[in-house]
Amino acid sequence: MAMTQMALDSLDFDATVALATAVAPHVDILEIGTPCIKHNGVKLLETLRAKFPKNKILVDLKTMDAGFYEAEPFYKAGADICTVLGCADIGTIKGMVDVANKYGKEAQVDLISVVDKKARALEVAKLGAHIIGVHTGLDQQAAGQTPFADLAMIAGLKTGAKISVAGGVKAATAAQVRDAGANIIVAGAAIYGAADPAAAAAEITKIAHAK
Repeated sequence: MAMTQMALDSLDFDATVALATAVAPHVDILEIGTPCIKHNGVKLLETLRAKFPKNKILVDLKTMDAGFYEAEPFYKAGADICTVLGCADIGTIKGMVDVANKYGKEAQVDLISVVDKKARALEVAKLGAHIIGVHTGLDQQAAGQTPFADLAMIAGLKTGAKISVAGGVKAATAAQVRDAGANIIVAGAAIYGAADPAAAAAEITKIAHAK
């Protein structure tokens, strides 16, 4: 069984809360996307944490430096997972893992734009990274890339870390992602771009939870 994560990418505070309200009962993890958290700050996290106590919340900081210092306020404010870039200095990644452990939370290392994904995944797993993110970014998706080859490679390493997969995942591909070894299936546009986001979220979650 995999968990589902919904990416909240709007910059609009009220629209983000409204969308989260619609989808929260149908997903496991609410993700505050990078542009969203940069624009709205910790206040949005505090609002979502108060409204949705049953959901995990991921804050997609994509930290590149000062891992411990940057993430600590978000863990304090109720984040369950924060992200650090896999292409950051190894000390930055260690700082994020350390602060996550301090608060009994999880750190996710995002492999977006990492050249040697295998070497970095093995390295961060040794550090104790809780989640490794296989992430095909929006700009990479526009160029026709998908996360499947990277997912197969990372799953094959059997690092012991959970694997999160993001990058154009939708209901039609959710089972493939789940069966390929993803522990967390991230959907964004497939949910927020749907005519009925709640129904779209429920459909993807049903597939993710099926095994």
